[in-house]
Amino acid sequence: MGSRLLFLARHGEQEETGAEAPEVGLSARGRRQAMLLGERLRGARVDAVHHGPLARAAETAALVAAALPGVPVRADERAGDHMPHDTDQAGLPERHAAFLAQFSGRERRDGPRVTAEAVARFATPPAEGDVRELVVTHNFLVAWLVCHALEAPARRWIGLGHANCALTVIRYSSAGPPSVIALNDAAHLPPELRATGLPDDYRF
Repeated sequence: MGSRLLFLARHGEQEETGAEAPEVGLSARGRRQAMLLGERLRGARVDAVHHGPLARAAETAALVAAALPGVPVRADERAGDHMPHDTDQAGLPERHAAFLAQFSGRERRDGPRVTAEAVARFATPPAEGDVRELVVTHNFLVAWLVCHALEAPARRWIGLGHANCALTVIRYSSAGPPSVIALNDAAHLPPELRATGLPDDYRF
């Protein structure tokens, strides 16, 4: 019997440049968030750290891994920032339909394919043994994996927000269905660093 404990973290706060270019890294707050996440995980057994190819994810993973000596760090396109599902806009609230309309045909085609590969790699139990991995990724993939674990309708990935460097933890076991153990756990972050990445009206 095998089990996988999957730690999921959205990257730290991005540097404010007015655009989300691939080469844009973390803000000073984002770097602090990543270091604190590393401290949080220092006492946990982590077998590997995986991260998406964009600079903000790679930088977050490097800062986290600095607190986890000897743990391998691997870039993986499957942990990247991509549209997880080509969701039909019909019947959705106007703001969600407008959000979906911004994606190109290529993103609608390629994103779900890469996401399916991510599910096959990270969201299944191993054949045997106890595997514990951290995936530093983006909001969309964390949302999709939570919905997938809960067998929620596919469209529910939209609007499921995750704070920068908060932890979501899912256990996959051959003994039964996935268990969402933690969602948006930001106990390792001080109050001023907990709400970045969430809507402005949540910050109080």
